[in-house]
Amino acid sequence: MGRLFGTDGVRGVAGTELTAELASGLGRAAVTVLGRHGADRPSFVVGRDPRASGVWLEDALTGGIRAAGGDVILAGVEPTPAIAFMTVDLGASAGVVISASHNPAEDNGIKFFSRDGMKLPDPIEDEIEAALADVPVDAATPGGAGPAGDAMERYLAHLVSAALAPLDGMRVVIDCANGSASAVAPALLERLGADVTALNAEPDGVNINDGCGALHPDVVAEAVGRLGADAGVSHDGDADRALFASADGAVIDGDHVLAASAIALHEAGELSGDTVVATVMSNIGLEHAMREHGITLARTRVGDRYVVEEMERTGAVLGGEQSGHVIFRRYATTGDGLLTAVRFLSLAAQRGVTVGELASAMRRYPQVMVNVRVQDRDAASIEPAVAAAVREAERALGDTGRVLLRPSGTEPIVRVMVEAETRDEADRHARAIADVVSAA
Repeated sequence: MGRLFGTDGVRGVAGTELTAELASGLGRAAVTVLGRHGADRPSFVVGRDPRASGVWLEDALTGGIRAAGGDVILAGVEPTPAIAFMTVDLGASAGVVISASHNPAEDNGIKFFSRDGMKLPDPIEDEIEAALADVPVDAATPGGAGPAGDAMERYLAHLVSAALAPLDGMRVVIDCANGSASAVAPALLERLGADVTALNAEPDGVNINDGCGALHPDVVAEAVGRLGADAGVSHDGDADRALFASADGAVIDGDHVLAASAIALHEAGELSGDTVVATVMSNIGLEHAMREHGITLARTRVGDRYVVEEMERTGAVLGGEQSGHVIFRRYATTGDGLLTAVRFLSLAAQRGVTVGELASAMRRYPQVMVNVRVQDRDAASIEPAVAAAVREAERALGDTGRVLLRPSGTEPIVRVMVEAETRDEADRHARAIADVVSAA
């Protein structure tokens, strides 16, 4: 069995891979581990997205926490970043979110935040996983449970305070993915003065991410054009990411948001170290845009947790992923789609430009990805013939493109990604390398 925790907590099909027994065990184990690290009576802020399985998983998880002597603060259905905020705001020992983010409704997950609102580091997750085999069956003093009070209102007020300008008169279409942002995201933008049309904001437990949200940004892009709106926003099921659409129906991804935000912070003298953190998947166009403005782009492995770790190490205040996870470190400890919407839309309002004009700060280079099924995903990428094919493509592309070989973390697949000035060029090099990987 591989490591239970992935890059975003424990995740699997609810009821078969992620069972009530496992959820209860994780709750008990987390109390045990946090106890080792100085929390005599750990308290947990617990939130979830609106998946049907979230109800019984919450019961099992909180039952395990309380049985082991921990206390529970129930937040109910709220965005993931709201739970990170509440954990710090309420002085809890940890936060827990029951969500599978952008995954389909049959999946669910459990992820933990530290008392600082950060995703737990790998060593602590490993301790929790190890403790699953030897957690206490009973506790001398069972823990209690109570509501989160007005912590959510303080979170929304915090987001409003992060706006650079009011959104008065801005017509915004927002796709809530039938997820945990369905009630709060439209209300937040309306508070800032926007004229909001909400799509996919009626969760029923099984329609989360179903043909909508951040995995389908074309949905909001089409609606923006059809309704004559100024901008569109797409969240995923737990609202930790945001993608955008311009008035002409073009999709604006996380790299565009990072580019525009970094340049604005740099010009204001607020970009610490003149550094932005992104992952190996961010487009080379972001790299070029940053270089043109004297900004360093640091890259990490894929996963917003690794972006945050690098930001903490370097003191960077801005980082994120192409997928729409953006971290504004002065306002949040994790990717926050609602905060990203507030910052990007209000930057456009402050400057008196459209979101499309903001996005033009970066030229996106065509990107081609070819997945190659292999017997050994790690060995294939270090074969001499593969290395030679990569070097040849990099020589031909020069500074106008990029090659990335990335073994899948879950499947026997090597992903060959090539960026170039034209799609035909990117496709030609990607397929040539993929053929060599397959042969090797």
